[in-house]
Amino acid sequence: MSPTLRFGVIVPVKPPAFAKSRLGRLGDDVRRSLAVAFAADTVDAALRADLVDVVLAVTDDHRLAADLRSMGAEVMPDGAVDDLNSSLAQGAAELARRCPGRRPTALCADLPALRPAELDLALAAAEGELAFVADTDQRGTTLLTARDVTVFRPAFGRDSREAHRAIGALEIEIAGIDTVRRDVDTPEDLAAALRMGIGPRTSRVAAGLF
Repeated sequence: MSPTLRFGVIVPVKPPAFAKSRLGRLGDDVRRSLAVAFAADTVDAALRADLVDVVLAVTDDHRLAADLRSMGAEVMPDGAVDDLNSSLAQGAAELARRCPGRRPTALCADLPALRPAELDLALAAAEGELAFVADTDQRGTTLLTARDVTVFRPAFGRDSREAHRAIGALEIEIAGIDTVRRDVDTPEDLAAALRMGIGPRTSRVAAGLF
């Protein structure tokens, strides 16, 4: 990969009212607060990665949008709330319009342990037109990056690791990117992220949960 290649990270964020349903057994208020904290910590880490020039959050939650914008992220409304891949495609098109020349990169919004240096490692290892990072469970995907918007083809959803492989995306399989893989869908996932070390917003919400 060219050392001059730069990345634009697209973070799709569901409205907290219905995000992270599997965390509901922690209480609905906690679930909502965790969803917000996850997104903010993920965006913050991405903004601090050396290879990332811009972070574009895609969300219809106005309060969260304002918070993410205050952190330094670009923000756009979600034109396809119930279709993650369409949301990402729209985000990639808007990224190309606002910041041409950046490599469009989808990043899940539930990576509260994400470390900027590990994100840089993953991005630096991206090869080919399309590359991805599988999640800790080796079934899903946490990151997908493309050469440009013309080849950006997100296939998130059930068993997205295999779906991305099927469309020819190359899997990034390197050591040292555990926090890029550690998405959080369940209380057990959150406990695992806590052991890694999580961002400050998630830490405040999660205090006393375990």
